[in-house]
Amino acid sequence: MRSLAPSRRRALRAAAAATAAALGVTLLAACGSDAGAPADDGKPVTLTFWGWAKGTKEVVAAFNASHPNIRITFEEIPAGNAGGYAKLSNAVKAGNAPDVFNVEYPQLPDFVSQGAVQDIGKLVGADLKAKYLPQATELTSLGGRTWALPLDAAPQAFYYRKDLFEKAGITPPKTWDEFRTTALKLKTAQPDARIATFFPDDPTTFEAMAWQSGARWFSTADDAWRADLTDAGTRKVAAYWQSLVDEDLVRVQPSFSQQWTASLQKGETAGYLGASWGGGVLKANLGTTPGVNGTWAVAPMPTWDGNPAGGMLGGTTFAVSKDSKKAKAAVEFATWATTTPEGFTARIASGTSSAYPAATDLVPVAKQAFNTDFYGGQDLYAVFSDAAKSIRPGWTWGPVMGVTNGYLKDSFGKVAGRTGTIDEALTGAQQATLAEFKNRGLKVAK
Repeated sequence: MRSLAPSRRRALRAAAAATAAALGVTLLAACGSDAGAPADDGKPVTLTFWGWAKGTKEVVAAFNASHPNIRITFEEIPAGNAGGYAKLSNAVKAGNAPDVFNVEYPQLPDFVSQGAVQDIGKLVGADLKAKYLPQATELTSLGGRTWALPLDAAPQAFYYRKDLFEKAGITPPKTWDEFRTTALKLKTAQPDARIATFFPDDPTTFEAMAWQSGARWFSTADDAWRADLTDAGTRKVAAYWQSLVDEDLVRVQPSFSQQWTASLQKGETAGYLGASWGGGVLKANLGTTPGVNGTWAVAPMPTWDGNPAGGMLGGTTFAVSKDSKKAKAAVEFATWATTTPEGFTARIASGTSSAYPAATDLVPVAKQAFNTDFYGGQDLYAVFSDAAKSIRPGWTWGPVMGVTNGYLKDSFGKVAGRTGTIDEALTGAQQATLAEFKNRGLKVAK
């Protein structure tokens, strides 16, 4: 794994300190030095845990079977944006939040700024942090404090139908210029087919491509937040995708919808710009489709200059709620779930998860556990590993991503209806984000 240069590390530490002040956070002690030990009555410590990631039930069952001193009571909640985050926020406000819960990287600063999670830095040593992909620990360590443990990284990847590409005489594009040319060739050869999809309901896919282009949406300076959703890198991506939509070179469909799945099943959509976890999604949705098994493959994401570069599309962490008195036990569970072969095997052995572990030593474990017959036996994790190394460091998520993404989702819907543009959506989201900064009392850089 490529290490960051000393000057880069110093810059990141300085930025992290500013981020903490800008978030307006206060140090929340990781409570209970004996929280991971058996109770005085001899009974195990019981932790409540909320999550939704595929394979989580299996992870909890495996942990409970191997850890007699800690018992996990698991509640499956809707995926974050599908209602899970609202449920968590309400539970925090009501004082009955679970001890530990899953939260994705983009939403973690929001929970930190609300004081919903506690700093677990005293329970996370340097040896543990060193197990994780540096780009993942950047996203969980805000202001020099550790607010969560990373479960997976989510490097970008391009999934495509080998048979449809061969029929059209095309190969996976290496650059975005080639992607446009390839999209046109596919449409010409097969008028009913498109190379990929613009998801109007999922701004995170667009954000990952902006990240890849070198954009930096959020930063801090002098204890204040700065937001720039319309920088040069972002506008480049926006103009590019607007042209693909306008020229009917990509489909415009909701992500993971029946409409999208049907277009994949029928061969009307020949590619999917996703993340490492997308391999499991495709397998789960299309694995029983006649004639499809073995026809899909994965390739690196196209880049602007052909050199490896990427963002992260999603990714999940384990955070400890602010009121938990069992932080030590919670961190022990999260550490086991994110860094041990047993924990990751339990998650992937469900057959539907192709998660790429943030603890990179577990990549061989994940590779062995995920059956790739659907991909003709291709080594997906070799592609994922190269992509993970190329994730651009230094990206920061903002503290009000719920508002930012909510506005983008609504406005991208207008792009689908041809009543608005991607650029207009970004401009509006910038204004909505800054307004929410002020609404929450966060200092805004001028």
